Amino acid sequence: MLNQASILITGGTGSFGKAFVKRVLQQYPHIKRLVVFSRDELKQFEMGQLFSEAEYPQIRYFIGDIRDEARLRRALEGIDIVVHAAALKQVPAAEYNPFECIKTNILGAQNLIEACLDSGVQNVVALSTDKAAAPINLYGATKLCSDKLFVAANNIKGSRDIRFSVVRYGNVMGSRGSVIPFFLEKRKTGVLPITDVEMTRFNISLDEGVDMVLWALENALGGEVLVPKIPSYRITDVAQAIDPEAEHPVIGIRPGEKVHEEMITESDSFNTVDLGKYYAILPSADNALCEKYLAKEGVVKVEEGFCYNSGTNPDFLTVEEIRELIQKHVDPDFSV
Repeated sequence: MLNQASILITGGTGSFGKAFVKRVLQQYPHIKRLVVFSRDELKQFEMGQLFSEAEYPQIRYFIGDIRDEARLRRALEGIDIVVHAAALKQVPAAEYNPFECIKTNILGAQNLIEACLDSGVQNVVALSTDKAAAPINLYGATKLCSDKLFVAANNIKGSRDIRFSVVRYGNVMGSRGSVIPFFLEKRKTGVLPITDVEMTRFNISLDEGVDMVLWALENALGGEVLVPKIPSYRITDVAQAIDPEAEHPVIGIRPGEKVHEEMITESDSFNTVDLGKYYAILPSADNALCEKYLAKEGVVKVEEGFCYNSGTNPDFLTVEEIRELIQKHVDPDFSV
C-alpha cells in the first residue's frame, strides 16, 4: 500500500516519528515521498544525519507547526497518507500551560483535518493515548477531544475518498519522558522514586506502535479508535528490574496522574468489537460501521460492562521480562 504513495508524518522528529520513518524506508523502498513535518529545526537536522536526502531521495524535512493551517496546507500538497503524531504530551506542563496544550492538541488537530479534506489526502491515522479514556488531566482531555474530532471528520468528508482513524495505546517503552529512561538515568544516584506502590501502566514498544499504525493504514475502515492487546507492568517491578539495590522512596502521585490507566471504559463497551489482536471502539451512532466489522470473520462484540484497565489486565510483565525488553528496545548494554 505504501509503495508509490506520498506520506506525511506530523511530529516526525519524535520517538515514534523516527521509528516510523526508519521502518517505512526499510520496508517500502519504492515509497514516492516521505515528509517529516515538525517545528524543531535542530531535531530535523539531527534526524537528517540518520536519514539524509542524499541516501534517501524520497525523504523531505518540512519545518512547520500544526497550529499554522496555511503551512499545513502547503506541506500536504500531493500527499496521500498522513500519520498524525504531533502533540504536547507532558502532563505537568499541560496542567501549568493549559491553553498551549489546547492550541496544539485540539486546534492543531482540527487544522490538520480541514487541510486534509482540502488537499486530496486519502488516509489519516492519528495517534492517541490511554490518558484519553476517562481523562482526569488536561493532556488526556485534549487528546479525547482530538480523537472525537478525527472520528467525526468522517461525517463531513462528503464524496471525498478519505478516511480518518485513531490508534490509542499505552506507555511507549523508551520514549522520551517515560518512566524507564527516567529510572535508567536516576539509577546513577541510587534512588528510584516511586509515585505509588499500586501504580500500573500498559506497555508497548515503539516497534509495536509502528506495527499498529501500519496495520491501521491497511485495514481501518474509518471512524474507529483502535486499541491493542498489550501487557501491563507494575511501577514497583520496573524499579526492581532496573536496580533492586537502589532506594525506592514513595513520593506520591503527580497532579493529573492516575494509579491505573484505562484504554476502554465500561461506557465504551456498548460499541466496542474484538478484532483478535486489537479492539475497535466504534462511533455509537454509526450502525453501518459496526455491521461492516461484525461481517468480518472472527470479529465479535465485547461483553457489556467490559473495560480494559492496566490494573485488571490479565497480562502482566514479570521483572525478568521487563529487563529483557529494556535490553531489546531501550538499552542493549543494560544489565543489573
